[in-house]
Amino acid sequence: MQIQTLEDFQTVRARWGEKLLILGHYYIPDETIALTDRQGDSLALSQLAASNETCEAIIFCGVHFMAETADILANSPEKVARRGGKRVPVLLPNFLSGCPMANMATMREVNECWTRLGQLIDTDEVLPVTYVNSSADVKAFCGRYGGTVCTSGNARRVLEWALSQKRRILFLPDQHLGRNTSLAMGIPAEEIVLWQKKEGAPAAALENARVILWEGFCHVHHFMSAEIARTLKAQNPDARLVVHPECSQAVVSQSASAGSTAFIIKEIQNAQPGESFIIGTESHLVERLKNTHPELKIQHLGEPHQCVNMARNTLPALFGALEQLENDALENVVTVPEEIAADARIALNNMLALG
Repeated sequence: MQIQTLEDFQTVRARWGEKLLILGHYYIPDETIALTDRQGDSLALSQLAASNETCEAIIFCGVHFMAETADILANSPEKVARRGGKRVPVLLPNFLSGCPMANMATMREVNECWTRLGQLIDTDEVLPVTYVNSSADVKAFCGRYGGTVCTSGNARRVLEWALSQKRRILFLPDQHLGRNTSLAMGIPAEEIVLWQKKEGAPAAALENARVILWEGFCHVHHFMSAEIARTLKAQNPDARLVVHPECSQAVVSQSASAGSTAFIIKEIQNAQPGESFIIGTESHLVERLKNTHPELKIQHLGEPHQCVNMARNTLPALFGALEQLENDALENVVTVPEEIAADARIALNNMLALG
């Protein structure tokens, strides 16, 4: 069957019932997120993928690393065995929905970094931690060395745990989340060192480091301007600046509060009518908050910043994914080989155990 209209979609969706779970990240377009079963940020959606026991297929309206995470958690050997050997296919509506930040830390680069670090400091004292916005390979690397994964919502809790295990952290791949979280924990700036892929980092700086940052960043948040933040705050002195911790420290340091996507949503939901906000995060979410909270004054931090990869989760792409399931002609399935998934699952489960 071809699915070309909303009526077609709803007919097929009803036929699948609880056998299908459609997940949607907050950054995808409004018309698509309206058709998802559950919505959330990376942490919430990871927990859903880990806990679901009834569905027979997942369509993940997000980006590639998210679908990888869902596959890793939904298709553990124990769960596959309980299903009599059946895997839950995880489909990505558009296979071009990648993540530039995740691509900034390849396995070749991470292995090279680990080797070079071992020539400068004792890597037995280093615990690798990766932001969930990373490849399955990088998550597996962390799992092999006893490390873990974090999201923007639990980064502080995870880093506190990691530093209770080892003297230092290698934090991949988002330098801004790592730096902002470390500073909020009270770690001095001189104990936070940026590892550059070409130059590395000075041995003396590494010797004093508690947190070693990768030089990756999110294209959406990295280019939000600290100067524009100052200007908008001066123009709107009553407005609260609320930003995502993937923004630079120069932006976060000016904010009234910084936190995950779910945190930002709660800040708006808990606001009083008439309050003003400047929000520094992806534009689909900001526009959705503006439309659903007309009682508030909400503006973007500068020009709207859209994640083009999340924007690829269009209605035709979602229709196409469901059509593949309906016709048993799967093309957009994201599958992580078990030899990688096993170690990545260790890292993910270390995170999930922290709550």
